[in-house]
Amino acid sequence: TADRGRRMSDTAVSLAAPRAVAFMLNGRAVAVAAEGGQRLSAALREELGARDVKVGCNAGDCGACTVLMDGAPVCACLVPLAAAEGARIETAAGLAATDPHAKTLGAAFLRHGAAQCGMCTPGMIVSAVALKRENPAPSREAVVDALSGVLCRCTGYRAILDAVLDAPKPATADGTVGARVTRLDGRAKITGAEIFGDDAAPADALALRIVRSPHHRAAFRFGDLNTFVRNTPGVAMVLTADDVPGENRFGVIPAFADQPVFAPAETRFRGEAVAAIVGEPDALETLGDAFPITWEPLPAALTPQDALADGAATLHPGRAQNVMCTGLVQRGDADAALRAADIVAEGTFRTPFVEHAPIEPEAGYAVRVGDRVEVYASTQAPVMDQEGVAAILGLPLSAVRIVPLAAGGGFGTKLDLSVQPFLALAAWRTGRPVRLAYSRAESMQATTKRHPSEIRASVAARRDGTITAMRFSGDFNTGAYASWGPTVATRVPVHASGPYAIANYRATSRAIHTHTAPAGAFRGFGVPQSAIAQEVLFEDIAERLGLDPLEMRIANALTNGAPTVCGQVFPTGVGIRACLEALRPHWQRARGAAQRTGSVRHGVGIAAGWYGCGNTSIPNPSTIRAGVRPDGTVVLHQGAVDIGQGANTVIAQIFADALGVPLCAIALEGADTDITPDAGKTSASRQTFISGNAARLAGEALRGKILRHANAGEGASIDPLLGALEVADGPRHTVIDLTALPQDTRGYVFAAEETYDPPTAPLDQNGQGEPYAVYGYAAHMVELCVDVPLGRIHLTRVTAAHDVGRAINPTMVEGQVAGGIAQGAGMALMEAWIPGRTDNLHDYLIPTAGDMPPIETIIVEEPDPHGPYGAKGLGEHALIPTAPAILNAIRHATGARITEVPATPDVVRRALKEAGHE
Repeated sequence: TADRGRRMSDTAVSLAAPRAVAFMLNGRAVAVAAEGGQRLSAALREELGARDVKVGCNAGDCGACTVLMDGAPVCACLVPLAAAEGARIETAAGLAATDPHAKTLGAAFLRHGAAQCGMCTPGMIVSAVALKRENPAPSREAVVDALSGVLCRCTGYRAILDAVLDAPKPATADGTVGARVTRLDGRAKITGAEIFGDDAAPADALALRIVRSPHHRAAFRFGDLNTFVRNTPGVAMVLTADDVPGENRFGVIPAFADQPVFAPAETRFRGEAVAAIVGEPDALETLGDAFPITWEPLPAALTPQDALADGAATLHPGRAQNVMCTGLVQRGDADAALRAADIVAEGTFRTPFVEHAPIEPEAGYAVRVGDRVEVYASTQAPVMDQEGVAAILGLPLSAVRIVPLAAGGGFGTKLDLSVQPFLALAAWRTGRPVRLAYSRAESMQATTKRHPSEIRASVAARRDGTITAMRFSGDFNTGAYASWGPTVATRVPVHASGPYAIANYRATSRAIHTHTAPAGAFRGFGVPQSAIAQEVLFEDIAERLGLDPLEMRIANALTNGAPTVCGQVFPTGVGIRACLEALRPHWQRARGAAQRTGSVRHGVGIAAGWYGCGNTSIPNPSTIRAGVRPDGTVVLHQGAVDIGQGANTVIAQIFADALGVPLCAIALEGADTDITPDAGKTSASRQTFISGNAARLAGEALRGKILRHANAGEGASIDPLLGALEVADGPRHTVIDLTALPQDTRGYVFAAEETYDPPTAPLDQNGQGEPYAVYGYAAHMVELCVDVPLGRIHLTRVTAAHDVGRAINPTMVEGQVAGGIAQGAGMALMEAWIPGRTDNLHDYLIPTAGDMPPIETIIVEEPDPHGPYGAKGLGEHALIPTAPAILNAIRHATGARITEVPATPDVVRRALKEAGHE
């Protein structure tokens, strides 16, 4: 797709003078004035309202903007508008309305769960339609080739490929817990009608352009900003730190909130904001670099080693040697056990920054409504946004409304405030709507990343393979500001043991400030990094003792009643052994078949992971509200933001089951701080578990009120009717006339609001306590090939066993697993964000459809007594074991022990040489 788009962009077309360009758009004749080098994508979206054409990069790298031009797929961002003269342009929305292939594909996408966040979905379907028109029954290889120009960060591509091939899938059922219900919000995603951050701004909105530091660290001073505004047509104002009426700082953890909206005098990372220019969109597009600012570059520390060195610049006064915070968990005597061990494995492990790379860059708009400001943006945490914006503007919480638009991927990066403070401040000051969409370069420069790590660890064992001790020390580069650094520093020592019983344990962590973009939340909060160290060392033990790596892990796995490294004991629900045992037949088959000689060698690796759902040892409540209207509509106020993981559907399934009505009877009110209570942030695999529990409680409470009104027993059924509810209690049927009942202030005749907060206990000075009410468990087995002369890795199959407690919706479980494995594979083999160098999706590689192997998901259900119907979280768990399993598979194939990621060909070749391969 990208290549075709580039060929179209090379068309020799004169753009010297504005003229009307006429073409057919979805069967309709249109004409647009072409000015300068206007892109077809911009004309379609801004002039013709075709918001189903999504823009993720403006460089032909992501393929989200794919349209058909005279039947051929092209990236609309690479096509000059003038090149569309006389062409026939078809977009996802037009195809969905008229094309039989698109209709069939749309139904298959829903059935297979192939649309998660939905940002890439229009480009995928458009590309698939082009293929199907040429070849109605393509091979899997042909489908991979046709779709490889469109990137997806959510699905792992497998469901998309299966949907295009229309592979068999179990039939959907009604919305009871455990059913494969199609995504309730899926229709808008497959037609391109979903409204993302840059799709909703009013036509008269002003634009906002942020002035950012081009240096890793720099002092700066402004010129005459008043003269600049006065002499620049179309510019309304410039905003700086002096214009922030409240607190010029924000952060997700109050004690560590330290990032300024605008740097006041010195910038601490490349891409940091110092000012915002607000004006008419056309004026800002033609502004160029004409802004009165002078930069003075300063010495910068880009690594923890530099930041800890004597004489290093102190980023935050009061934080010794730039160490932001530390973490500790210890149990038993790790040092003594290491000294007494029969065998000890140790190593140093390194991981880089990893970019979230959501296909949708951060975007939104804001509008002032009287004495309130409303912000519409992609976010994972609406109430946290509300609190942050209110503090920045110096307004009461009630004066700020946050309305989440669809998030085109998040994975943690959209937990932090990004566009929201700038938009709110500009709309507040101008009184006009203001819009902002980050460019891909801005998104990659200025938003949070996965923490780079340097880990030193040792594992001790007896000769029979019993793990007796582990010592772990991890330094994490937290960047210029705190973000979620404290959470990573706290969570890593709890999880660094993996899901194993280790009696003697000591784990410490440090989050260290540097002059780089802040490192924050990213699917796992530091646990994927620690899992690499722990699982590679376990492989060392198994290899040196001549033990089967799977059986050694099974023997050491946590079980019901065994204490974790925090001393927490779970009487039931510990599913890691069941996950590992579920892989045994696959393991025996694959290990026996692996060819480990010649220039291309096959290997099979395994790794396990666990993850505590929700916050660590602190309150983490969710509240869900529901009610019945006089017309019989059952309304669920569902404030848990769905970023593609399926919260809208899964939480509605739980609620419908608890209430005892069909899922089709439920009307959803999505996250909006004016109309939905706080369901907490979408992070840490918490929504199914915590918000799901709140939804269950709300459903049960609402059911109780209805049954009491009808004087019916607990086993009665409830059937919503038009203006009534029919309650059947055995042979007795009661019809409740809802129109005759009084309404509350929200217009409900029956209502309930319930909160769930997981039971946890604080950690003591040694990290002992009950940090999480629920853990989820996973084990991944990876099969791959290693091209020894080239050091190239080709994944051939992944088998993933996940204990989810109860699969509320198996299709969405499978989708989360595949998506997590894709991100884990990217982390293992190709992804490394380098400050100042990788600011686009051409230099920063993420897996394509061609990179992902078949994935088999084994759903294990070890119910947890705390979870709704036994369910546990899943989002993080799907990522954690993948990278170490890949490294262990490379080792099985070649003997090469790899201790850093990504394992790019040069890294693999170096390890191969160390292992004796020439």
